[in-house]
Amino acid sequence: MMTAVLCSGEQLDVHIFEKNEKLGKKLFITGKGRCNVTNQCDAEEFFGNVVSNRKFLYSSVYDFDSSQVMELLEKLGVALKVERGNRVFPVSDHSSDIIRAMEQEMKRNGVKIHLNCKVKRVLAENGTIKGIQMENGTMVPLDVIVIATGGMSYPSTGSDGDGYRFAKENGHTITELRPALVPLVTEEEYIKELQGLSLKNAELKIMDGKKVLFEGFGELLFTHFGISGPLGLSASSSIGKKLAQGPLSGWINLKPALTEKQLDARILREFEAGKNKQFRNVIHSLFPAKLIPVMLKISGIDPEKQVNAISKAERIAFEEKIQKFPFTIIGTRGFNEAIITQGGISVKEISPATMESKKIRNLYFAGEILDVDALTGGYNLQIAWSTAHTAAKSIMAEHIHSEEK
Repeated sequence: MMTAVLCSGEQLDVHIFEKNEKLGKKLFITGKGRCNVTNQCDAEEFFGNVVSNRKFLYSSVYDFDSSQVMELLEKLGVALKVERGNRVFPVSDHSSDIIRAMEQEMKRNGVKIHLNCKVKRVLAENGTIKGIQMENGTMVPLDVIVIATGGMSYPSTGSDGDGYRFAKENGHTITELRPALVPLVTEEEYIKELQGLSLKNAELKIMDGKKVLFEGFGELLFTHFGISGPLGLSASSSIGKKLAQGPLSGWINLKPALTEKQLDARILREFEAGKNKQFRNVIHSLFPAKLIPVMLKISGIDPEKQVNAISKAERIAFEEKIQKFPFTIIGTRGFNEAIITQGGISVKEISPATMESKKIRNLYFAGEILDVDALTGGYNLQIAWSTAHTAAKSIMAEHIHSEEK
């Protein structure tokens, strides 16, 4: 849609072939239906949030950054607001406003929108684009094609990997595809017992042996299969490759505001106040109710033991479990729960300055189909807008150049 908006009105005959019954199904559900359109941060912070192939995105993001995206959307009539973490949303909190604005702009500029039109193949001849073949066998001749079909995540919105097939049939390499920004599956039963518990200020660390793969602070949610919430989702993007090779160990700091010394002082205070009580009766003020049975289970201390009989070694071991609450990650959930897809068309085969294929002339790519991805916060949509802008700019320059000829 962004490519069409930017190409339209320039004496180009622009068509959108959409297999769904309406435009923007994937966009509709982004940001829990509110559409986190971009992140109003500087380029340095933006690239710090890109997980795969950030260098490939330099020219497109510098050329069309978040402020330009915001300017364009506001020009199209969508009022925007900036929330916590510089995340940008429509003032209305309705993703449908973004879709409607783009649709109206396309119609105003004469873009022909074909709904319920499933493309079967992208056709090229002698290294140049020729057109497309529809599911019903119809051939549509085209001079230029932009494949912007998204990845494999949320297949119910139409992202079922078609674009990868079109690219592969035309000689492109598809890197390994993995669900990303997706909940983590853990091994321990006690994690599942915490289902529904949300921790607002937790510190999460995931290790491969002694190497730190992910470190983050924020909100996480325990589920019937493992760990979700913003922290869990972000972690999935950083550990995907390693996780494919085997389980990884992780831990959560349940009291990140306290140093080891401060935590020890706090525990000693609790123990002193309840020295004649059993261990299980003195830790209630330390944790949410749901966490207490689990902490008793993994503490290594007999719940019936009197507090004044607990040794220093036992106490220190318990404190370590609080600041390094352990678990094992054995996998992630599938594409149907993943916000994005990690992997895609190899960026080595695409020109970063134009988004044109290096293998097929007049074939362009934009958005999530590329092997680029970022963390949550509006960064992935910014990648979509920026790469679309680069493709559109290149197509228009090429078109004007050939008209002059």
